[in-house]
Amino acid sequence: MFGYSKFKIGAICFVLMLGIFFCIPNFLPEATYNRLSPKMKSWFHPVTLGLDLQGGSYLLMEVDTKSLLKEQMEALSDVIRPALREDKIYAKIAVVDDSIQVKLVNASQLADARELIRKQNNGLDIVAEGSTLTVKFTEKAVAEMTEQAVDQSVEIVRRRVDELGTKEPQIQKQGINRIVIQLPGVQDPSEIKALMGKTAKMTFHLVDEDTTPQAAQMGKLSPDSMLMTGDETGYIVLKRAVVVGGEQLEDARQSYGESGEPAVSFKFKSMGAKKFAKATEENIGRRLAIVLDGKVISAPQINSKIPGGNGIITGNFTVQSANDLALLLRSGALPAPLLVAEERVVGPGLGEDSIKAGTTACLIGLAAVFIFMLFVYRWMGIVADLTLLANGVLLLAALSLLNATLTLPGLAGVALTIGMAVDANILILERMKEEMMHGVTVPVEVLKRGFQGSFSAILDGQLTTLFAALFLFWFGSGPVRGFGVTLGLGLATSLFAAIFVNKLILMAWIAVKKPKKINL
Repeated sequence: MFGYSKFKIGAICFVLMLGIFFCIPNFLPEATYNRLSPKMKSWFHPVTLGLDLQGGSYLLMEVDTKSLLKEQMEALSDVIRPALREDKIYAKIAVVDDSIQVKLVNASQLADARELIRKQNNGLDIVAEGSTLTVKFTEKAVAEMTEQAVDQSVEIVRRRVDELGTKEPQIQKQGINRIVIQLPGVQDPSEIKALMGKTAKMTFHLVDEDTTPQAAQMGKLSPDSMLMTGDETGYIVLKRAVVVGGEQLEDARQSYGESGEPAVSFKFKSMGAKKFAKATEENIGRRLAIVLDGKVISAPQINSKIPGGNGIITGNFTVQSANDLALLLRSGALPAPLLVAEERVVGPGLGEDSIKAGTTACLIGLAAVFIFMLFVYRWMGIVADLTLLANGVLLLAALSLLNATLTLPGLAGVALTIGMAVDANILILERMKEEMMHGVTVPVEVLKRGFQGSFSAILDGQLTTLFAALFLFWFGSGPVRGFGVTLGLGLATSLFAAIFVNKLILMAWIAVKKPKKINL
């Protein structure tokens, strides 16, 4: 039938059947859907409603750039201090806010010290005043660090939220140093907010047995040591050198200690396991402190070498706090603390009203289009209406298959797509009218010329709108991207329905009825 092989007909029918199949989850009762296996639900799922349609929580988190810069300065000072000492340049080094003050003992070594510090990092701005060097990061270096920290924070926040089992969270970067977290269906974000506020940076340090906390508080502290506080241990003096960092952790789970108290068991990656085994072997009898977010949570004594990279953290844990800590360690440490800049809870009532209004708009628009096509094109209008239904099925199936989140602007995109989907059908039918006005009366030839003659106009109209949808998706964020997604998918499905499904129905009609002419 004018260019359609059995394979092409089968392919079109297969796509339609797939569309119907992937629409099914949207109409299943919740109890029935919940009985499906987790593996099946991972790909066979309904369209998820966004925050504005089903209610939930909205958090705007801000990366604490001051803490980020201070931490980077602390790390840089730990590099500068031994480098200067190795070159026999003696100085008093102190971190002051976002800068390092390097006060030299011998002012004649100022130039050498400046050059040596500059070699440690090429993004530094060093200002000399007397015998003191003030070291800061350049604006470009600060911008790069902030961008990297925010990007890293987005991924870590996503992992933490996913670990909690929150359904379809929306997490994305906003502006320079902010992260938007939308949690559909979550009416109390306090637990998530608490977890997001914890940096969860864990390090292991040897305890400095030669310096007492009292002496350290009086200023008798080696540059290689630091005074820290603990939840239970009070003040404790640790070696600055990190034995193993938390980035080497492979897994962490809530478990129980020897006395049955809640604890956190952990496992290092291969490199971390080697470092941990070597450190425990070389320091038997000494204490190894576990530091989390600047506090010592445990400082047990090393009794023997610990091979395999497995360990356990005990302390004043409850089962919930142990689970929370394990979750934080599994998801990784934030590069800087996150501060809550804005928080609000969206009630489901607004979403229900929006769904009703959007559904009503879609149904009214669909009914108006159906009546118009039937009134103007009669039988051919019914065929066009069937292709519109096919387009709706395919669009819903595509959104379900992609596990898309439908927001209010996305719902507007669906409503707009219904009105635009009929354009291709009208172009085809009007082209068929023109061919009949020019004397073509054989039904097969009318259909063939109608589709061929209108194809370029249909493609041009759909592509120009598709470009607009792509730009909305590329440059927009949040709801704007949702509108672009539904509009773009709607254009693709409407093009398929108008060109292939419409043509297939008309071909089948001609093959069965064998009409002598087409009445438009």
